[in-house]
Amino acid sequence: MTGTATRAVAEPLLPFLRRARDHMDRHYQQPLDLDQLAAVAGVSKFHFARCFEATYGETPIRYLTRRRIERAQDLLRVANLTVTEVCMLVGFSSLGSFSSRFAQLVGESPTSYRDRWAARGGPHIPGCYLFMRGVLDPCGTAGHPPEPDRAI
Repeated sequence: MTGTATRAVAEPLLPFLRRARDHMDRHYQQPLDLDQLAAVAGVSKFHFARCFEATYGETPIRYLTRRRIERAQDLLRVANLTVTEVCMLVGFSSLGSFSSRFAQLVGESPTSYRDRWAARGGPHIPGCYLFMRGVLDPCGTAGHPPEPDRAI
């Protein structure tokens, strides 16, 4: 026994927790904090943190960090981007914290990970192409394309 009691989460709360988790999956690259995530779920931040951990087995911030690292792994494998660019694109504001969390979760540094995949000779998508096509917009400057005219 670890000393932490597990509690069942009320079933009516599960869709709200799922909404917050989906919000993290869609907006991982933005700065998100516990207050914002709890607001998405519609509960207090302390209740949200307890219920999220009881339901998904990890804290909301740990889940968000893991999702960011998973996305970083994808980018490091297939895109021709620097580690710093990847760090900023997935929502980290500090290269040092990104590198240390990456190494903790993956077992190697982001640079080693990227170099190991590059050595396999797989195709890389040029970073300039990703930026030009709007796939990646690190500063959020591209805006949204105008809505098509729906007049008949």
